[in-house]
Amino acid sequence: MIRPYADHDTDAVVSIWRAAVARAHSFLSIPFLEMEEENVRNVYPAFADIWVLEDNAMPIGFIALVGAEVGAIFLHPDHHGKGHGRAMMDFAVARKGAVTLDVFKANAIGRAFYDRYGFTQVKEYVHEASGQDMLTLAFTPDPG
Repeated sequence: MIRPYADHDTDAVVSIWRAAVARAHSFLSIPFLEMEEENVRNVYPAFADIWVLEDNAMPIGFIALVGAEVGAIFLHPDHHGKGHGRAMMDFAVARKGAVTLDVFKANAIGRAFYDRYGFTQVKEYVHEASGQDMLTLAFTPDPG
Protein backbone atom coordinates (compact mmCIF):
# COMPACT_ATOMS: atom_id res chain seq x y z
CA MET A 1 0.00 0.00 0.00
CA ILE A 2 1.21 3.50 -0.80
CA ARG A 3 -0.09 6.17 1.54
CA PRO A 4 0.68 9.81 2.35
CA TYR A 5 3.62 10.54 4.64
CA ALA A 6 2.80 11.54 8.21
CA ASP A 7 5.03 13.06 10.89
CA HIS A 8 5.22 9.72 12.72
CA ASP A 9 6.93 8.23 9.63
CA THR A 10 10.08 10.34 10.03
CA ASP A 11 12.24 7.74 11.82
CA ALA A 12 11.16 4.95 9.45
CA VAL A 13 11.84 7.09 6.37
CA VAL A 14 15.28 8.07 7.68
CA SER A 15 16.05 4.41 8.43
CA ILE A 16 15.01 3.37 4.90
CA TRP A 17 17.10 6.20 3.47
CA ARG A 18 20.16 5.18 5.51
CA ALA A 19 19.94 1.52 4.44
CA ALA A 20 19.44 2.39 0.77
CA VAL A 21 22.25 4.96 0.77
CA ALA A 22 24.64 2.49 2.43
CA ARG A 23 23.96 0.06 -0.42
CA ALA A 24 24.04 2.41 -3.42
CA HIS A 25 25.95 5.56 -2.44
CA SER A 26 29.29 4.42 -1.01
CA PHE A 27 30.97 7.13 -3.12
CA LEU A 28 29.49 9.96 -1.03
CA SER A 29 31.39 11.56 1.87
CA ILE A 30 30.31 11.14 5.49
CA PRO A 31 29.86 14.93 5.99
CA PHE A 32 27.62 15.14 2.91
CA LEU A 33 25.55 12.14 4.08
CA GLU A 34 25.17 13.64 7.57
CA MET A 35 23.89 16.87 6.01
CA GLU A 36 21.50 14.94 3.77
CA GLU A 37 20.14 12.92 6.69
CA GLU A 38 19.21 16.19 8.39
CA ASN A 39 17.51 17.31 5.17
CA VAL A 40 15.57 14.02 4.90
CA ARG A 41 14.48 14.41 8.52
CA ASN A 42 13.77 18.15 8.73
CA VAL A 43 13.78 19.95 5.38
CA TYR A 44 12.30 17.84 2.59
CA PRO A 45 9.00 17.01 4.36
CA ALA A 46 8.20 20.74 4.40
CA PHE A 47 8.10 21.10 0.61
CA ALA A 48 7.90 17.65 -0.98
CA ASP A 49 4.81 15.52 -1.47
CA ILE A 50 6.03 12.31 0.21
CA TRP A 51 4.38 8.91 -0.09
CA VAL A 52 5.25 5.86 2.00
CA LEU A 53 5.19 2.30 0.68
CA GLU A 54 4.13 -0.28 3.27
CA ASP A 55 4.37 -4.04 3.32
CA ASN A 56 2.40 -5.74 6.10
CA ALA A 57 1.80 -2.29 7.66
CA MET A 58 5.57 -1.61 7.87
CA PRO A 59 7.18 1.22 5.87
CA ILE A 60 9.68 -0.25 3.38
CA GLY A 61 10.11 2.62 0.92
CA PHE A 62 9.16 6.16 0.05
CA ILE A 63 8.92 8.48 -2.91
CA ALA A 64 9.00 12.27 -2.75
CA LEU A 65 7.52 14.41 -5.49
CA VAL A 66 8.20 18.09 -6.07
CA GLY A 67 5.82 18.98 -8.86
CA ALA A 68 6.61 16.52 -11.66
CA GLU A 69 10.11 15.82 -10.32
CA VAL A 70 10.87 12.67 -8.37
CA GLY A 71 12.95 14.32 -5.67
CA ALA A 72 13.67 10.99 -3.99
CA ILE A 73 12.78 7.34 -4.29
CA PHE A 74 14.27 4.95 -1.75
CA LEU A 75 13.48 1.33 -1.01
CA HIS A 76 14.99 -0.69 1.82
CA PRO A 77 17.52 -3.07 0.19
CA ASP A 78 15.82 -6.10 1.78
CA HIS A 79 12.91 -5.41 -0.59
CA HIS A 80 14.82 -4.88 -3.85
CA GLY A 81 13.86 -7.04 -6.82
CA LYS A 82 10.23 -7.56 -5.76
CA GLY A 83 8.56 -4.90 -7.90
CA HIS A 84 8.21 -2.34 -5.09
CA GLY A 85 10.38 0.30 -6.75
CA ARG A 86 8.38 -0.07 -9.96
CA ALA A 87 5.15 0.24 -7.95
CA MET A 88 6.31 3.53 -6.43
CA MET A 89 7.41 4.90 -9.81
CA ASP A 90 4.15 3.73 -11.41
CA PHE A 91 2.34 5.61 -8.63
CA ALA A 92 4.28 8.81 -9.40
CA VAL A 93 3.71 8.51 -13.15
CA ALA A 94 -0.01 7.86 -12.61
CA ARG A 95 -0.22 11.06 -10.55
CA LYS A 96 2.06 13.30 -12.63
CA GLY A 97 2.41 11.83 -16.12
CA ALA A 98 5.87 12.70 -17.45
CA VAL A 99 8.45 12.93 -14.65
CA THR A 100 12.08 13.88 -14.27
CA LEU A 101 14.69 13.07 -11.65
CA ASP A 102 18.35 13.53 -10.86
CA VAL A 103 20.61 10.59 -10.03
CA PHE A 104 24.27 10.37 -9.14
CA LYS A 105 26.17 9.05 -12.14
CA ALA A 106 28.06 6.66 -9.81
CA ASN A 107 24.78 5.18 -8.46
CA ALA A 108 24.82 1.96 -10.50
CA ILE A 109 21.84 0.45 -8.65
CA GLY A 110 19.59 3.47 -9.23
CA ARG A 111 20.70 3.94 -12.81
CA ALA A 112 19.98 0.29 -13.66
CA PHE A 113 16.47 0.66 -12.21
CA TYR A 114 15.81 3.87 -14.17
CA ASP A 115 17.14 2.30 -17.37
CA ARG A 116 14.81 -0.69 -16.94
CA TYR A 117 11.90 1.66 -16.27
CA GLY A 118 12.54 3.56 -19.51
CA PHE A 119 14.08 6.84 -18.38
CA THR A 120 16.36 8.69 -20.81
CA GLN A 121 19.21 11.06 -20.02
CA VAL A 122 18.50 14.76 -20.53
CA LYS A 123 21.68 16.34 -19.16
CA GLU A 124 24.77 15.84 -17.03
CA TYR A 125 26.18 18.28 -14.46
CA VAL A 126 28.27 18.45 -11.30
CA HIS A 127 26.33 18.41 -8.02
CA GLU A 128 27.88 21.31 -6.10
CA ALA A 129 27.28 20.05 -2.56
CA SER A 130 28.90 16.65 -3.16
CA GLY A 131 31.22 17.34 -6.09
CA GLN A 132 29.76 14.27 -7.83
CA ASP A 133 28.57 13.98 -11.43
CA MET A 134 24.79 13.93 -11.74
CA LEU A 135 22.43 12.93 -14.51
CA THR A 136 19.00 14.41 -15.12
CA LEU A 137 16.67 11.73 -16.49
CA ALA A 138 13.18 12.00 -17.94
CA PHE A 139 10.33 9.56 -18.46
CA THR A 140 7.23 10.13 -20.57
CA PRO A 141 4.54 7.46 -20.41
CA ASP A 142 3.30 5.87 -23.59
CA PRO A 143 -0.02 7.56 -24.45
CA GLY A 144 -1.46 4.27 -25.69
